[in-house]
Amino acid sequence: MNRSIARRLALMFAFVALFVFTLVGTGLFLVLRTQLEHHLRESLDDRTQIARIIVYHASTADKWRIAREKLTDMTPHDSSTVYAVSSEDPNFRFGTPVQGTVMKSWPDGYARITPADGGPDMLTFTMTLAANASRPPVQLQVASSYSPNLRTMRVFGSTLAALSALGSLAVLLLSYSVTRIGLAPLTRLTRDASAVSPNNRSQRLNTASLPLELNDLANSFNGALERLDGAYGRLESFNADVAHELRTPVTILIGQTEVALTRNRSVDDLRHTLQSNLEEFERMRAIINDMLFLARADQGERATGLVEVSLAAEVAHTLEFLEIPLEEARVHAQLQGDALARVNRSLFGRACTNLLMNAIQHCEPGASISVTIARGEGRMSGQWCVAVANPGAPIAPDVFEHLFDRFYRAEASRTNSRENHGLGLAIVKAIAEMHRGTVSAQSANGVNTFAFSVAATAVPGEMPPEAPARPAANAAGVPTDTADTTYGSLAKGKSA
Repeated sequence: MNRSIARRLALMFAFVALFVFTLVGTGLFLVLRTQLEHHLRESLDDRTQIARIIVYHASTADKWRIAREKLTDMTPHDSSTVYAVSSEDPNFRFGTPVQGTVMKSWPDGYARITPADGGPDMLTFTMTLAANASRPPVQLQVASSYSPNLRTMRVFGSTLAALSALGSLAVLLLSYSVTRIGLAPLTRLTRDASAVSPNNRSQRLNTASLPLELNDLANSFNGALERLDGAYGRLESFNADVAHELRTPVTILIGQTEVALTRNRSVDDLRHTLQSNLEEFERMRAIINDMLFLARADQGERATGLVEVSLAAEVAHTLEFLEIPLEEARVHAQLQGDALARVNRSLFGRACTNLLMNAIQHCEPGASISVTIARGEGRMSGQWCVAVANPGAPIAPDVFEHLFDRFYRAEASRTNSRENHGLGLAIVKAIAEMHRGTVSAQSANGVNTFAFSVAATAVPGEMPPEAPARPAANAAGVPTDTADTTYGSLAKGKSA
């Protein structure tokens, strides 16, 4: 069940108000009770002083009769104040002392007593007066009833509770209205967010009129919209590129098949047609496999089956595999540097192959490709970087940010679409990310360099498997079969 924020806030404010009212009311109640008791004691002191003077000067039997009359006149009809005089001589007695359970007593002669007859509590003060003339020593007790104080406290407490309840209810209603007004920007933000659709992806939330608390939320939401818009745009471009790449081999297959069906063909003609169709099917399968691999990489898949290897040895194996393309292009490659890292050998070799094939396709005959393995710099620090450099035409600055995009080609025309479907560098980027690395490209002084990196440390929490045997290393720590080695048509002397 969804709860209204305005109602929740209003209830919270009401509970807070009730808590505050209760604290304040309790404090006022205690202060009032203390003050009433203080006033009661002051009033009792005044009456005690008068009674003491009257009793003290009643030194004879005649004066005692006058003192009794005065004490009688001072006693109210509701018995809220009681005077009592106790003495061994019955002739010098007056009233009945208050007796019962002592609830509280004070060192200076005050006591709070609950009478045995069940009446209201009485505050008493007892003092002894010395003998004077014929009057023996007497004990004077003056008592005042707590009834007025209790009635006042009862009325005050009831009134305070009612006012607290009414105040809390008023806070509840007012805070609900105020909260709805305060949440108006959030309502407007929700309305603007609900208006975003695929048809108006460029729409963003207006943050100028939002309060500070919602500004960060709106900016985060706008950032998410920017990323979604970019992803949506890339998806549209990706779909268009996929349709274009697959349309070409499908069109060729349909055309060749239609031509083959127009008239009777010999077995050799049909075999030639099927061979041509098989090439197109192989091209389609390569595109589909690459697309599936990139889709898994987009889902955050990490490289598994990591083993610690010599990166130079792995690159050397890749160069051996590319011996024929190197010779056909009449270029050679040089390998420098080495490092130990934990990689998936198959994926690492695929990334190296794609970078080297990209360099071979953009090299003039007789050129030299340089492969360097070194510690990365800048954002690649803490990683081992494999850089492939080849001489070539300068790359425009606006092209760099798209070089590793899918189906992207720097040339406007798709001149080599039959050999290259534009996923090679995108796969290099995916493999680097699967190894917690990154990619880079630069063009300077007539040399274009493409690089990818892999993490220099083991993946946290993963037990390193047993490392395979590595080639012997020279004094610099570089395998003897890969240190500064030349591969290709211009240097046949290379190690296995």
